[in-house]
Amino acid sequence: MNIKLTVEYDGTNYSGWQLQPADDTIQARLETALERIFAKKIRVRAAGRTDAGVHARGQVVAFELTRLFDCADLRRALNALLPLDITVVDAAPADDNFDPRRDARVRVYEYRVLNQSLRSAFQSRYAWLVRDSLDFEAMKTAARGFIGEHDFSAFRTVGSQERSTVRRIFVSEWRRERGLLIYRIEATAFLRHMVRTMVSTMVEVGRGHLVPRDIPQLLQRRDRAALPATAPACGLFLIEVRY
Repeated sequence: MNIKLTVEYDGTNYSGWQLQPADDTIQARLETALERIFAKKIRVRAAGRTDAGVHARGQVVAFELTRLFDCADLRRALNALLPLDITVVDAAPADDNFDPRRDARVRVYEYRVLNQSLRSAFQSRYAWLVRDSLDFEAMKTAARGFIGEHDFSAFRTVGSQERSTVRRIFVSEWRRERGLLIYRIEATAFLRHMVRTMVSTMVEVGRGHLVPRDIPQLLQRRDRAALPATAPACGLFLIEVRY
């Protein structure tokens, strides 16, 4: 029996999704809970390997069971064992050959920027505090420059080993929501730190250090050194995975 979970988590206290030898991770917590339920080790697979400090509202996870099990009971059992910052939102049967990573067609991320002078006790874990005045309209224009198929070599972590650095972006847009500037991006897939580097670059546009027309040039240059430091992990959320 192949099971598909939809999981949300606050990534603040974890070293990302993937198992680490000496660090606490989301995958480790899920596998420990499953082992307690079924008295055997069960390996889980995820749609995306979120980094340390990154959050998720719609991470998709799959694993195999050797016997039938009621999915509603499984969700209740997992949530009883998992810490409060990890929640199984849904559990359902999946096709035998379902792979949450390879079968994904669109991944949706959002990044939150808190643009004000004073820090927030409630937003510090979930948004990047930028105290400088930002030109929001310029940032919106810059975001549109990422739409389409481009080589994102300049926007990935130095030393990454992806075979292809070309990605197709379907949606790239900013909106205001309850005091936050929220960037939404929908794409086939992402390179490591790609979204956070895109956000930091657009914030530089907002600060006036770059202009929107610089975006196509930076994509063409493929030079990571020409871009600003990666935005903090705390503002990034995996929102949804579509199949």
